[in-house]
Amino acid sequence: VVCLVAYHIFFMLFVWSYWKTIFTLPMNPSKEFHLSYSDKESLEREPRGESQQEVLRRAAKDLPIYTRTMSGAIRYCDRCHLVKPDRCHHCSVCDKCILKMDHHCPWVNNCVGFSNYKFFLLFLAYSLVYCLFIAATDLQYFIKFWTNGLPDTQAKFHIMFLFFAAAMFSVSLSSLFGYHCWLVSKNKSTLEVFRAPIFRHRTDKNGFSLGFSKNLRQVFGDEKKYWLLPVFSSLGDGCSFPTCLVNQDPEQASTPGGLNSTSKNENHLFPAKPLRDSQSHLLTDTPSWSETSARAEKGKVGMNNPALTMENET
Repeated sequence: VVCLVAYHIFFMLFVWSYWKTIFTLPMNPSKEFHLSYSDKESLEREPRGESQQEVLRRAAKDLPIYTRTMSGAIRYCDRCHLVKPDRCHHCSVCDKCILKMDHHCPWVNNCVGFSNYKFFLLFLAYSLVYCLFIAATDLQYFIKFWTNGLPDTQAKFHIMFLFFAAAMFSVSLSSLFGYHCWLVSKNKSTLEVFRAPIFRHRTDKNGFSLGFSKNLRQVFGDEKKYWLLPVFSSLGDGCSFPTCLVNQDPEQASTPGGLNSTSKNENHLFPAKPLRDSQSHLLTDTPSWSETSARAEKGKVGMNNPALTMENET
């Protein structure tokens, strides 16, 4: 009876989180990131280069955007006609920009991003627990199969197959779940591991990391009673994210062209931009830039370099 109750609890949590991961629609950038009709016309009229960047800079001047392209240009999607928010990427399968996109998962036939990343983590966790539970409860019968302790019926082959399937899925799920736990602890996405975010003055692979506790709360929320349930409790709106001090990492690649380097011992805060209320409280212990520093930084990053061009990212 205890095993049956535990089995159905794990099974229901597994199905619930899997269902939420599949049918939760990925969130797209809000209207404020879309170019106005006049800006679209101006962008189409201007030749590619600094003149287009000037149009995009005007459109993005009041937006909470810290990241840039490899050349230091404003991140712009010419398919969705919008300025990309930080951590937003265009999915070639869904053909739209996804907020805090992690990857497009064929197992759930959906993009894993800001709206369903918590559900995806719980799906991995509960599927792993489900498979481990099945393997553990089936182990004694699996041993009896090899010691000829089971009746000679076709059912014993089902027991062998069930144990092998549960054990193999447990191994693969444990590695995938462990990898995403590491991503949560560092406040990274899968895409950001392969291509570190580029900020105004340099690349920083830990630019969004606020420490383990705050990184965990960004995904699971402030109320612990909802952490283990597949209900949305992530902080923020997916368009703006708190940032930390950017320090030069000796393991990082050199600063991309067009971005001026600073000394290793200098710490710079990102320019003050409007954060949503549910995000800003994560930075209560972090000072902010002054407007003077923001203007000084803007002059340092090569934004007036005519060689800057738009780069489209996938």
